[in-house]
Amino acid sequence: MIWILIFLFSSYTILIISLAIGFLKMDEFKPESKIPKTSFSVIIPFRNEVKNLLGLLNSILALEYPKELVTFIFVDDASSDGSTELIKKFKSVISNEKRREILERKQVLDTISKNSEITQTDICIISNNRTSNSPKKDAISTAVAIAKNNWIVTTDADCILPQKWLSTLDAFIQKNSPKMVVAPVNYIVNNTSLEQFQLLDFMSLQGTTIGSFGINSPFLCNGANLAYKKETFLKLNGFVGNNNIASGDDIFLFEKFIEHDKKGVQFLKSKDAIVSTFPVKTIKNLIHQRVRWASKTSKFKSTKVKLIGLLVFLINISVILSVFLSNNILVILLPLLLKTAIDLFLFIPTMFFYNHKKSFLKWYIFSSILYPFFSVFIVFKSLFSEYSWKGRTFKK
Repeated sequence: MIWILIFLFSSYTILIISLAIGFLKMDEFKPESKIPKTSFSVIIPFRNEVKNLLGLLNSILALEYPKELVTFIFVDDASSDGSTELIKKFKSVISNEKRREILERKQVLDTISKNSEITQTDICIISNNRTSNSPKKDAISTAVAIAKNNWIVTTDADCILPQKWLSTLDAFIQKNSPKMVVAPVNYIVNNTSLEQFQLLDFMSLQGTTIGSFGINSPFLCNGANLAYKKETFLKLNGFVGNNNIASGDDIFLFEKFIEHDKKGVQFLKSKDAIVSTFPVKTIKNLIHQRVRWASKTSKFKSTKVKLIGLLVFLINISVILSVFLSNNILVILLPLLLKTAIDLFLFIPTMFFYNHKKSFLKWYIFSSILYPFFSVFIVFKSLFSEYSWKGRTFKK
């Protein structure tokens, strides 16, 4: 038994230190001064997001990018809470504000001719065309079909976009010529145990994502901040082959792009490109969310990814078993202390990059103790349980 534990923890140590080295190897991208050239179609599926949309819409309005190079396509997935009406109202308001701005500018700037074209924020709203078991994949496919620009960017209705989001993405594309760009996502949290636990859990995923790119072995991404060439999406037949799985609009497409051209899938490590979102507010919703995430794991094509998942699961199981199968305090604490110490190698650079130093110092021990129990519970629940997502129930 002891030799099995030594093997597991040695393997886990090698994994985490490798990811930490990869994280540090990834230099932060510094945009060069170039004229923006990339045209983007930003796709935002939504379903009953009226409480979150205003923050997203205001951040869209504040984006520093030529409006003629970007279109925002909102895809309504059968909302019933007034989300569509809010977007329409917002679109009407910004149009009126733009007209006033133009009139004021014409009064003071005679350089603007009467026939000059003044562009507005291009926002369109379409309805989702359901064709599969995956509402979100259907929504993205519906939008891609009408998208006129070269690059597709996906984000979520509960996100906040940074002002230099698209300008940084454009500079990265111009410099590196990728086919898919994976970019960072952050959590905006309150100082509560539930939200802080989610933050540290989510930061472990972000650190792993960046670190995996740094060691040239990428295996994670997040659809809240993902960009790819439309022509490549169509060439790879989009979500065909995995649209029977409700979630995974990001990771399964990512796998297709990796298989097609690994070098063409790149990570944009830049604070100016970080899209922010929010943790869920209840334990029940957290469980449903994590079960949804875990339910995708068995469908991954990569054997390497499955082995990593198995290793992490076995480490967490060993922590739990040490608590229940021993009366020796050293045996009880040793696996937990080892895991907590090993994880620091990746957590420290990740939390500093995302500017969560205070959360890390205050909540790391608490989250490290809770996480093995929570993680194992989610794995077993995902094997036998349905999950709820946007008011719908899905089976694995």
